[in-house]
Amino acid sequence: MASLIRSFFHQALKTNASLQFAVLTGCMRISKESIFTGLNNMNVLTVTDVDCSGYFGFTDGEVRELLNDYGLSGKYSAVKEWYDGYWFGNTEIYCPWDVICCCRKFRTEPDIHPENFWANSSGNDAVRHFIQAAQESGTVKREIESLVAGELVTRKIHQEITYPDMCHSIDNIWSVLLATGYLTQRGRGAGRSFHLAIPNLEVREIFTGQIMELFKENAKQDGKTLDALCQALQEGDADLAQLLFGKYLKKTISIRDTFARRERKENFYHGMLLGLFAFKGNWAIVSNREAGEGYADILVEIDGEERKGIVIEVKYARDGNLDAACGEALRQIEDRRYGDAFGEEIKKTLKYGIACYRDRCRVMLSESGG
Repeated sequence: MASLIRSFFHQALKTNASLQFAVLTGCMRISKESIFTGLNNMNVLTVTDVDCSGYFGFTDGEVRELLNDYGLSGKYSAVKEWYDGYWFGNTEIYCPWDVICCCRKFRTEPDIHPENFWANSSGNDAVRHFIQAAQESGTVKREIESLVAGELVTRKIHQEITYPDMCHSIDNIWSVLLATGYLTQRGRGAGRSFHLAIPNLEVREIFTGQIMELFKENAKQDGKTLDALCQALQEGDADLAQLLFGKYLKKTISIRDTFARRERKENFYHGMLLGLFAFKGNWAIVSNREAGEGYADILVEIDGEERKGIVIEVKYARDGNLDAACGEALRQIEDRRYGDAFGEEIKKTLKYGIACYRDRCRVMLSESGG
């Protein structure tokens, strides 16, 4: 294939008397080109170069003008939070595909929230390889946690790597993530090092989504621990449930996104619990369903001789006070009467407040019924 493409480029771009100028675009640069015959001596511009840096996407001024032209100026903050944040050379850039798609959606559905258009156009394999590497390296795990928290990580970048080398080492994966837009640069370090960051909320959701998928896969493989956790919750053993869920949190990448609202952090841990419970065949599980005078995080009906119901309210302990957050969760269950969602056939209801902070958790129980 390399020989075929090399011949094609040579005929089309180098020995073509009818051609004055040509541009090739792509995520990865053409590398190890011949110094003799064939296509060579190209002028390569990467995401770190200043030349033409304002032409690879929309600048902030262009986005403001675009939104104003379509009567969407009020959506500027949301568009910036979701799709801005890339730096090409010394220019801040929005992803043009996302901005266009979002504007089209806003014109027909003005009240919708911005969505992740990139996730549907990419396999996100590079991010998956990156997160898998964290299972073998405590350093990479901490670096991913820092990135998701909105912090910078300094890494040496190899912009000359070829396609077969992309996932050959963790150093190469960092370079691929920068070249493909999953990370962006926030300035140079020493030598070939760059200060790297996740550019915006859209890409951050891709990272957290991949973290969640890998967590579910790993949890499914550990059926013994999973059954023990569910049995502890079913039997009202809050201490054992806390111990087992804490083990899961220690093994996975913790989310401490300093730029996220508390609700978004709670959603991450909420999703972890749902991912664990999904493998329990005799549990009927609903999430965020109207119950009593509000919407309960998780409701579980357990089939069997003794019909039981479980109500779970998840809180993120922003200040690290897990006991206080658990108490708040249990009060919310009682005040909003989430247990009323179960029918009369449920004779016993177990109400759990679960508080999380990074990789720590606290589980408290309140019971009602026989």
